[in-house]
Formats: sequence, structure tokens, C-alpha cells
Amino acid sequence: MQKINRNVVLALLSLTSLVFLLFQLCYYKFYLSQKNGAAFSKARGSQSGQDSTRWHVVRKFLGLISSHNIPVYLIDPLILGLVDKDIEQIRSSPDGPSPECKYFCAPRDFTTFALLDKTWKHEVGLFRTAEKMGFQWLKIINRDPRLDGMDDLSGMEIPLHYIFKLASHAIHLVVFYERSGNFLWHGPLRLKQHMDRKFVPFRKLHFGRYPGAYEKPELLLVSIDDLKVQIPKNPSSFLEEMSHSRFLECRYREARAFFQLYPDDASLDAVEFRKKAKSLLHLAALTLNNLGVKFWLSSGTCLGWYRQCNVIPHSKDVDLGIFIRDYKADIIPAFQKAGLPLKHKFGKVEDSLELSFQGQDDVKLDIFFFYEEDDHIWNGGTQAKSGKKFKYLFPKFTLCWTEFVELKVHVPCETLQYVEANYGPEWKVPVKVWDWKSSPSNVQDNGVWPVDEWDDVIQIY
Repeated sequence: MQKINRNVVLALLSLTSLVFLLFQLCYYKFYLSQKNGAAFSKARGSQSGQDSTRWHVVRKFLGLISSHNIPVYLIDPLILGLVDKDIEQIRSSPDGPSPECKYFCAPRDFTTFALLDKTWKHEVGLFRTAEKMGFQWLKIINRDPRLDGMDDLSGMEIPLHYIFKLASHAIHLVVFYERSGNFLWHGPLRLKQHMDRKFVPFRKLHFGRYPGAYEKPELLLVSIDDLKVQIPKNPSSFLEEMSHSRFLECRYREARAFFQLYPDDASLDAVEFRKKAKSLLHLAALTLNNLGVKFWLSSGTCLGWYRQCNVIPHSKDVDLGIFIRDYKADIIPAFQKAGLPLKHKFGKVEDSLELSFQGQDDVKLDIFFFYEEDDHIWNGGTQAKSGKKFKYLFPKFTLCWTEFVELKVHVPCETLQYVEANYGPEWKVPVKVWDWKSSPSNVQDNGVWPVDEWDDVIQIY
């Protein structure tokens, strides 16, 4: 029997081991790594490891939603901030390859997308496919606030957020709903008692700490890191909007309780006034929004929203607030052009300015300008006959969005403190006899206008 060459045997064994090792590497790369979300990015110039995992998870998620014809768009503030710096280059070469994985490989725990509820209803198949692709998922539902004003529908739950997790990265999908004020709304992220609070680091989420309100964005399809994705056409505007998006829901339950104690005025005059007040508020909002002037519901109009989710029928006017820093000389001519003549102008820009415009019939629009001090905010008042000045003090406040008479509009976030400052602790009780010079809890005397200034600071038309 021919003697076997020892070197040949060693060489064959080494070759066999090498082939087996190569097979293991290929098996891991093309099967296990894809299943567990650890594949390396194919984007040119991308990095390996954690950076590449982020890109890979986003790619798989986009493939998932594309296979189910679900239109989503990117709202991740970290990525949009990077995209905004290069937006002209990205717009000019929407199909161009990325020289490196610059955006989706940026360090972060989540990538955030938005979904319009009305564009998708079939979720079961999506979750089954997601699981086959290796995703774990979590669905967050809560009551639909749009139905809280209806006794028989209050408490119905709707999906608000989805979380898809793969490997060490997660996709946060925020569900937006269209509201009657022609804007988009998303709800808060509140975990049910049985949910795993360690599923992802929820505290790091950019959306969900509170409800938010947004204008409907115009979308742009672009290529980012070799991935096709829709983004807001103007990322900087969206990011600015995001920073001031907090939304306050009307207090429907409290409003129902209020009307049980004080039945609503359903007379023809009340119905007609509310109709005119709604029309006037919409016209005022359109005029000020076109000027880029931020405003909010103030005085009796704010009280009506907070206490009874409606216009107070015996108020006979619409009240708005504007910070004096946002004053523009175009305000008066813009309202006059809109068909609202100036009724009176009291004060001046430097002190106690207020404007009143005449709406339909006897309904008027009062605009109060607010001045900020170190520890409080105030607006002024003027008595035309005597030249007396008054000051109304409020604790400092910020602005939130709400929906009122089918309009997206600002109110003070600290509404209770704002209302209590103006109407005192008994603000829940309707008062039909009201003297603006003495009834408000926060009114103070503020001197008298010099007689030689009356022609400028007391103008009645």
C-alpha cells in the first residue's frame, strides 16, 4: 500500500478548514446578519459597526413599508437638521449617489417617520411581514380626543405611535390625523400598564411627550445615503414648527359639566352671535397669519374656550392678544382691506396699545398688545372720556396650539393661571354684567394720559 504523504494530508485539512471558515462567514453575512439586523451598509464610504446598523435598519424599514404601499415621510429632527444644511445640493441631485453615509449613519437611538392615518388602514399584514424580517414592534393606542365632545363615542381608542426595533436601532412611526381646523395633529405617547417600558429608551423620543399640531407639509422625494425617502420640502420650517408644536385639547368633559350647571343659551340671538364671532375670528386669523403676526385667544374668548369649548354668547366681541414685539404697522391697513374698519385706537406702540375693529353688525374685534417685564406680562386699557390708563397684570406664559371653532389657534399654555389672573378664582361662574375698568381681578390704575397726547392716544372712528 502506497504511503500517504503527510504534507498532502495537512494541506488538504487546511484547505477544508479554510473553505468551511469562508462558508461560515458568508452564511453569517447573507443570512444571520440580515435576519438580526447587523448587516453592513452598502452605501459608498459608509462605516462598519453601529453606524452601518442604523442605515441598514432604516433601509429594511423603508422596504417593509414600500412592500405594503404605505406612504411615510421623514420627520427625524437630527437628520433633517443635517439635511437642511445640504438641502440645495440634495434638491439639485435627487438621484445622485452619496459619497458617504452621512445622514442615516449619524449617532442616534431612533429614526423618526410620520404616517398620515387616512392613507393606511391595513396593519395586520404589515406586522406579520415585519416579524419575518426580524423586527419587534409595539403599538401605542389611546382615546380619540376628537370624540370626547360626543357622549356615545367618548373613549374610543386610535393608534397614535408605532415602534419597530431591529438589532440596536429603532424606528419611531408617528401617526398624524387631520383635524377640522385643516391641520395635522399627533397624540401623546402614553404606555399602558402592561407594556414593556424597557423596550426602547422612550425618554429619548423627539415626539410624544405631548400632543402636537402642524401645518400640512409639502413633501419632496429625495435620495439620502442611497435611500429614497420623502421629507418636508422646507426642513428648516418644519424644525421651527416642531419647536412650538405643543397642542392643548379643549376640556370637553369640564364643558359638559359646566352646561349641566348653566344650560347653554340656544336662543336665536346667541346662535347668530356665535356664527358671526366664528366668521370674524377666521377672518382675523387669516389676516394676521398672512402678515406673519403671532396671536392668541385672550380675555372672554380665551375664557369661553377654556370653560365651555365655545364662544360666550353674551360677550359680544372677539378678543385677541399679541406681543408688542410682534406689532407691525401693516396690521391696521390689512384689517381695513379685509373689510374690518378701525373702530378705535388707544395708546401707542410704546405704551398700552389696543385696537378695535368693527365686524358684522355689532360684533367687534378687540386686539390687546402685551408688554413683557422681568416678572410679569401686562396689557393696557384707556378710558376715552377721562384719559385714565389701566394696566392688567398676568403671570408669564408661553403659547400652545388648540382647535377652536374649526380653527388652529394659539392659547396660553398656562391657561388656568391666565384665566384666574383675569377673572379670579370664581371664573367658572358666568357673569353677564362686566365692567372692564373694575371687574377684572388683575386691573390696576396706571395714571392718566397727558392732555396734549390725547389726539394721538385716544382715536375713535
